[in-house]
Amino acid sequence: MKTQNLRSIGRRTAMGAIALAAAGFALAQQPTGAPIRIGSTLALTGPLSATAQIHKVVGDIYIEQLNKRGGLLGRPVEWVVKDDQSKPDLARTLYEQLVTADKVDLLMGPYATGAILSAMGVAQRYNKVLVHHTLGIPSLAKYDMQFPAWSIGSDPATTVPNTLFDALAASPKPPKTVAVVTSKFPSIQFMSAGAREVIKKRGLTEVLFLEWDFGNRDFGPIANRVKDAKPDFVWVGAIGLEGNLLLDAMKKIDYSPPQHFYLYPAPGPLLASPDAKNALSATIFEAQPPFTSNFGAAEFVKLYAERAAKAGFTDTSVETQAAASYTAWQILEAGVVATKSLDDKAIGTWLKANKVDTLQGKLRFDGTGNFGDDLMRIKQIQGGKWVVVWPKEVTSGGAKLITH
Repeated sequence: MKTQNLRSIGRRTAMGAIALAAAGFALAQQPTGAPIRIGSTLALTGPLSATAQIHKVVGDIYIEQLNKRGGLLGRPVEWVVKDDQSKPDLARTLYEQLVTADKVDLLMGPYATGAILSAMGVAQRYNKVLVHHTLGIPSLAKYDMQFPAWSIGSDPATTVPNTLFDALAASPKPPKTVAVVTSKFPSIQFMSAGAREVIKKRGLTEVLFLEWDFGNRDFGPIANRVKDAKPDFVWVGAIGLEGNLLLDAMKKIDYSPPQHFYLYPAPGPLLASPDAKNALSATIFEAQPPFTSNFGAAEFVKLYAERAAKAGFTDTSVETQAAASYTAWQILEAGVVATKSLDDKAIGTWLKANKVDTLQGKLRFDGTGNFGDDLMRIKQIQGGKWVVVWPKEVTSGGAKLITH
């Protein structure tokens, strides 16, 4: 009788373990030995810091999760992150330090195109894999062992504006006239130039084109020019808080754009602006179906909301920036686990030949510049939150673009 009970308990224990594993809970051993050190920089201060803080929170979450799962190769993981102050030249120096002085085992990319290109140059010099989450100009990614976590495809200056204008064309009030105002920040300027070509090819009329220097704080003259141009639609090539500053300037002259799009805003602050009603932006992920069923999404969405609230973020939901950042860590982990090594060449070779399960779905790295598919969608502020409105197959609850 006792033997039967023991067998029954044993079976129940085994079934319980299988159920836990099926639910995504790894039965991991505590990592031991010398830590695996992953080095990176982030713009923790300077004009890009509002968005880079998101990447810091995400990295902290991922390293904690990783170590709870048993680390990498049975060893604990440590993230060595330095402040590049939003300066690409400083990022270059700090990545040199990470490789030569700190002797980190692996690298993770910084935030924003300029710093990523600086880090890429260092990675190439030392033959290190560089997974990065926010490179906006794929054609500049010449290094064979760099891997993008932001799925904008190899030609986003064409594909992303076309996705936006497809959404607008299918709306109740498609625009006929467009104002293009943009930062000269390299990736923003690049995308806005592509948007102008798309506007022209679609037979729309560009009624205004204006640029400003990155770091500009005075948006009054730009707001006045937009108001005078009377466009149906405003493409705002903004990064970080620039969109908020432009909206503040518009409010002062009692002007509200009829339809407006912001390229790479700080998502929380734009959402919190009372003047950003119906604003559009691009996204690779939002904390809503069907995105939340992707690999690792449900647990991360919950953890991020808790941590972002503690950090005082105005928007505590996972969207493009947080999702791209988490994806980057998923890609790096997948490469190490699959190759059972920290050998950069082996990791890079495996990533080029295989798809990786991520928050965004299965990603491939066999296209031009190691980019895969363009997974950018269009979202809109509706009822105090970001809602995906295009394409139809990834909208939730029949959400549609609002034009009034």
